[in-house]
Amino acid sequence: MNKIIQMIKSADHIVVVSHLNPDADSIGSASAMYSFLLQNHKKVSWFCKTEIIDQKLSCIPWFEKIRTSFPSSADLAISLDCADKKRLGAEIECDLINIDHHASNTFYGSVNFVKADFISTTEILYDFFTINGVKINKKMATALYAGLLDDSDAFLSDRVDGTTFATVKELIELGADFKLCNKNIVKSISLAALRLKAIMFKNMSLECDGKVALFCVSDEDMKASGAVAEDCEAPLEESLNLAYVEVALLLRQNSDFTIKGSLRSKSSVDVAKIASEAGGGGHAYRAGFDLNSTLSLEEAKSEILILIKKGFVV
Repeated sequence: MNKIIQMIKSADHIVVVSHLNPDADSIGSASAMYSFLLQNHKKVSWFCKTEIIDQKLSCIPWFEKIRTSFPSSADLAISLDCADKKRLGAEIECDLINIDHHASNTFYGSVNFVKADFISTTEILYDFFTINGVKINKKMATALYAGLLDDSDAFLSDRVDGTTFATVKELIELGADFKLCNKNIVKSISLAALRLKAIMFKNMSLECDGKVALFCVSDEDMKASGAVAEDCEAPLEESLNLAYVEVALLLRQNSDFTIKGSLRSKSSVDVAKIASEAGGGGHAYRAGFDLNSTLSLEEAKSEILILIKKGFVV
């Protein structure tokens, strides 16, 4: 932790980095760090390679500062909530501080601050700021709340405990605009997302005696709905509420015909192990992977279902 403070003090131009197709935790943690760096009178930029970011996240402070090009003058980068180097979306040549909560993190930074027992990266930052006596202003509190709200599944996750709510209480007292976050992140939905949800549930199949909810989403489905990648997440999470379903699997075809896989679990099945076998990683209950070979969705479905079936046996 002291090393991070020293690296920040020594740097002239710092870039905060959100991962590809960022969620509220990646955007929220980067936003809070952006405010912290401004407090320390640093030149700061915000990089995210994804060109179209879900507009429901625009309620998070400094959202308008995000740029898709990495500044060449930067001498320090801080990646927030990036489980692996591929999700950075760019090769970063300057020193890199990696702050994350994914258990499968491959420790790609010059300095790595990874706490897998935390629900979100924003929760890690709140702890980091508190320990170091950092003044958390309203913008920082709002950003931290947004990430914790999203990664805790609106505080419905089994990992939520009294400490979580104590943190929320502190953030609200510090000025977090929790009503704005709740409205935009939890309640807001686009017409494109609704269209995609209809397509996903229409085509969903139940596998492994009804224990696995499987979604295969083609590039044509994405274009027909007008949805973005993050819009696939809500149906995936909601399927876990179905009777008997213990694991949800999404296979989404990209425009280059590679496949992005996402796994969710509410049982003893460790989906991080499954994702790891497919070249990815994550948490025991939430993980992902990329299939870069020219597999069809049907072929990818067969391969990943074999790994999931092994998970039920273990």
